Amino acid sequence: MIIWPIKKILKVVCTVSLIAVAVSMQPVSSHATKYISPPSLLDEELAGKLPQVSERLPKNPRVINLKAMGRKPGKHGGTFRMLIGKVKDIKLIPIYGYARLVGYNEKFELIPDILESYEVKEGRIFTFHLRPGHKWSDGHPFTTEDFRYAWEDMLTDKKLGRSGLRPKLLVNGKGPLFEVLDETTVRYTWDAPNPQFLPSLAAPIPTYLAMPAHYLKQFHTKYQTKAKMKELLGNYHVKKWYKLHKRMAREKKATNPDLPTLSPWVNTTHPPADLFVFKRNPYFHRVDENGNQLPYVDRITMSVGTGSLIPAKTGAGDADLQARNLNFVDYTHLKSSEKRSKYNVLLWKSGKGSAVTLLPNLNVKDPLWRKTLRDVRFRRALSIGIDRHEINQIMFYGLARESGDSMLPQSPLYKEKYQKAWATYNPKQANEFLDEMGLIKRDEDGYRLFPSGQRVEIIVETAGENTLQSDILELIQDQWMKIGVKLIIRSSQRDVMRRRAISGLAVMTIWNGLDNAVASPQMSPEELIPTSQSSLQWPQWGMYVASKGKKGEKPDLAPVVEMLESAQQWSRATTIQEQKKAWDNILNIYSDNVFSIGIVNGALQPIVVKNNIVNVPKEAIYAYSPTAYFGVYLPDTFWYSTK
Repeated sequence: MIIWPIKKILKVVCTVSLIAVAVSMQPVSSHATKYISPPSLLDEELAGKLPQVSERLPKNPRVINLKAMGRKPGKHGGTFRMLIGKVKDIKLIPIYGYARLVGYNEKFELIPDILESYEVKEGRIFTFHLRPGHKWSDGHPFTTEDFRYAWEDMLTDKKLGRSGLRPKLLVNGKGPLFEVLDETTVRYTWDAPNPQFLPSLAAPIPTYLAMPAHYLKQFHTKYQTKAKMKELLGNYHVKKWYKLHKRMAREKKATNPDLPTLSPWVNTTHPPADLFVFKRNPYFHRVDENGNQLPYVDRITMSVGTGSLIPAKTGAGDADLQARNLNFVDYTHLKSSEKRSKYNVLLWKSGKGSAVTLLPNLNVKDPLWRKTLRDVRFRRALSIGIDRHEINQIMFYGLARESGDSMLPQSPLYKEKYQKAWATYNPKQANEFLDEMGLIKRDEDGYRLFPSGQRVEIIVETAGENTLQSDILELIQDQWMKIGVKLIIRSSQRDVMRRRAISGLAVMTIWNGLDNAVASPQMSPEELIPTSQSSLQWPQWGMYVASKGKKGEKPDLAPVVEMLESAQQWSRATTIQEQKKAWDNILNIYSDNVFSIGIVNGALQPIVVKNNIVNVPKEAIYAYSPTAYFGVYLPDTFWYSTK
């Protein structure tokens, strides 16, 4: 069992401290007198196609002291084979690689990574220092010009940034003063503290403050001739220059192999394809304590197939490092194939608020369903109409925790009342709630009827990517029958499901629970409030908030409005106590109103690792945020042993 250091978690994002103290993170000096290049790059070095490793690395590379972390320094070589269910999942490699200006370590503390150091004053003045000599994956210098370009020519450009700055870059509706102090120093200054800024840089998909200006300028009308731009638009079959620029600058999607990156591995395959190959970045900025340039592994391949078949293919030995599309229900099958396929099955703790969560769409178009789903009695009835103990025993062998979609005990924000709010099986009370709503009449099959005579029949839409969701829905199907509610499962595809939810056609969807259920008071509570259309229980409200009222629907449900106000209070807070107070109010409202219907949390996530791969932690938290799945555990330090 993992015991997480709560006192240390409370120090997460300490550099975002809103008190008047300057925080300076100093670079670590390399202990190595000589840097060691990966053997796979030696031929290019000898041919003069690549500089020597000492010239490729920054003057002060980031040194990863593996022995101090309880791990083994390794050696170069090999390929990690991974399986994905969709081409879009190649975006996982930039997440796994977790190269960030500022990132979390395994204790969830913020430290400089791409940056050599940074200082924070008054929680509002952020000064960043780059590593002299740092280079993009194509060998071009990485300098403050890349920050200037991203800020002036992308984020605040009238065409490329016409939706405005991201909320994390705004304080009281205003962006920061951006300054280039010299070739390796930039500064961002707000009028008031911005507690979201540094965490946004450490996110699985970060705020990109620096982009390769030398490459992207060719697609920007400010730097390109009209004749050449016309030629480029014709070559790429795009009508508008800013649409072409956006396509070529998609760092987070990894779809443009020509786009220089700072990540450990670089995509070499243009989509669409069935096999994507990511090769090592020869200019990557990290080394181990012995001077070996990281990453250890030369390549990562991602084979595209059917998501539901990934557990079977993994069991057959088709993957070397796999977690995507695997669930605890696959554990028995995976375990039985360990010896034959020469791998180990590790069980990490899931960091999600719930293994799966039902999301009633409060923005559904159908007026009858909109009224019904917005009645808290209906959401509570559905939640207490679920026998979580039965689901836990059948699907998780009783090893998970029966809970709503909320914080885990490892979080300093955890309270038992949030976990248990409307999460105890009580079909008698569920029936009473539904009777109170006037849903008294039933048909010959025992299902409730609306006053109009329409059956209370909920279609729950799934992404069709794994069997766990559908298996749990089948159990809930029988349980809801006892309260007179019919559940119909509609399996489609992730994009289709999301589009239907956003457009208001989906009444309810099933997805993962909260991505970050080990949050601390200093982390943003945005995941529990409408902030984007990707929140499937209120996509139109999220769109409204994200667009500052230009799109979507204005939130008009009192508890949701109150949560948004508490989030504003959190953003203005000057102490951890004030931040925690705002968090507590949000969690209390969220759990009591059952805006998402969680089932169990604390579930175990299978991680399949080939026998000879070294440095993969035996115990860890597996979550999108804050760990970026494998990210904070530094996959660039995983390596193959020949022993």
